[in-house]
Amino acid sequence: MKAIVNLLLLVFISSACSTPQNSAQDQYVPKAHFDQNWAMDKLWEDGLAEVAHYRAELNIYGKTRSFDQVFVTVKEEFNKEWNVKTDDYKRDDLFSVMKVNKFARIETDNYPYHYLSSLFFKRDQPDQLYKMTHTGQEWCGNTFKQFLVEDDHYAYDYNSYFDGKGDGEMEISGTDFLWEDQLSYALRALNFEDGLTFNARLLEAQINTKVKEPILYNAQFSVVEKSDTWQVEVKLDAEKTNVYLFEKEYPNLLRSQQSWNGYKLELDTVSRYQYWR
Repeated sequence: MKAIVNLLLLVFISSACSTPQNSAQDQYVPKAHFDQNWAMDKLWEDGLAEVAHYRAELNIYGKTRSFDQVFVTVKEEFNKEWNVKTDDYKRDDLFSVMKVNKFARIETDNYPYHYLSSLFFKRDQPDQLYKMTHTGQEWCGNTFKQFLVEDDHYAYDYNSYFDGKGDGEMEISGTDFLWEDQLSYALRALNFEDGLTFNARLLEAQINTKVKEPILYNAQFSVVEKSDTWQVEVKLDAEKTNVYLFEKEYPNLLRSQQSWNGYKLELDTVSRYQYWR
């Protein structure tokens, strides 16, 4: 049964891509354009977390909803046995990761939405999503999704309140692509250069309450230097374009984001502290 699900997923992805298949070279994630040592800076060794608040907007039920979006970025130590933050720092299977937590409470006319997404990256691989968990809660029910690199694919586990998608798993073939949900972090590590362009496969955003077979795009990336920011345009297809602005000074904080689905971010405040205390 699992083999059949995997086959159907591959057929779906191949038919759902919004642009024709490019050459293998175009589909390869261009690691040369990313600084693999970006997260190795001593800034992340201070025991503090970067907590950034954004003035956010998203269209829900036909209305633009304004809310506070929080991004928390911090270094942690994982253990390989459980792929979670370790409690035992004497273990011999530890490795460093960067965690990016994204939290939002979005009010609507009837009830609020709560989203918490945790994205993890090996510290020396800012462009490779290692693990992602996402939870969405609203009055209709709960949704949970987990994605984890396993050899040559991502394992995808889910639970939701939707009929037919209550409890299951599938595989996403390959690992040589970016995720739309990771770009607010990964693009901070770009080797920024005015006029830089490249193509990369990009998996559509998974931060929502739905459980769907993921869609892969052959996205076009372009960088433009502004007076005090770097602008990165990501064109998923002819109808879908995201625009990101990053500060020029390290750690290249995301200043703003405007996505194809109406999701908008404008930086409000940022500080470093131990939010867990």
